[in-house]
Amino acid sequence: MFGQVDRIHETFFDTDKHDIVKVETAKLNRFISSLPLEKIDDISIYGYCDDRGTDAYNEALSQRRADAIKEIFVAQGVPDSVITNADGKGELLLTRLDDATNEIQRKLNRKVEIIVGIKQPRVVSAEAEESEKELAETEKKYKTLTDTIEKGDRILLNNILFKTNYSYILGKSHRDLRKLADFLKENDNIIFKIQGHVCCTPKGRDAVDLKTGKRNLSEARAKFVYDYLARNGVAKKRMRHEGFGSRYPLGGEAKQDRRVEILVTYIKKKRPKK
Repeated sequence: MFGQVDRIHETFFDTDKHDIVKVETAKLNRFISSLPLEKIDDISIYGYCDDRGTDAYNEALSQRRADAIKEIFVAQGVPDSVITNADGKGELLLTRLDDATNEIQRKLNRKVEIIVGIKQPRVVSAEAEESEKELAETEKKYKTLTDTIEKGDRILLNNILFKTNYSYILGKSHRDLRKLADFLKENDNIIFKIQGHVCCTPKGRDAVDLKTGKRNLSEARAKFVYDYLARNGVAKKRMRHEGFGSRYPLGGEAKQDRRVEILVTYIKKKRPKK
């Protein structure tokens, strides 16, 4: 069985520019030359901007940056067919808001991220294999908070939806997240996993959280729910969180795949009330 390992490279740009300076071009060419072309599974190219400028301007500029990188790959002999996407993602937000670091961070946010999937024999940890098996076995056993819950059930949180490319929920979802917390506090014998998902990335890989710039969006979404539940009275020892990228789409609208699910792993016997 084969999987893939990702080789990652970043190319940085001047303010408001999509042309690549000589130093960055040289670094990119060295990166491309180091790739085993016959083993490339896929290439994803994501363009970004800093937080200045309108959304429309940043989306257009980030797309031009991604396209510029793609042109270099093709010119270097990389088959166009393995470049599965070259997308502009708009702005990356500042994570620290102080003048001393803002300009440094903005410089690092003006970039294109290149992810090259290299085929290799797949090695899966026992824990990861267990999670994948649980997900596959319970994929269609969805319940709601009003149903009788059993071990192995999956609670699909239809109304807890996330903003595109971010790990925080849409405003209308707060009420339902509160309902989930109340349900889990009332049913304190349920042990569970919080499993995050994203939409529309190639090969099932995870997406970038634009708040942090890290490629762990599905896990970050699960962690958002975990932190909320912990703050609202659900014991941490009852829950774990993990991310699955886009490997398990629901097959409906894209917004439904930007989701978090609850997998019930164990139900303790309730002690009789005295």
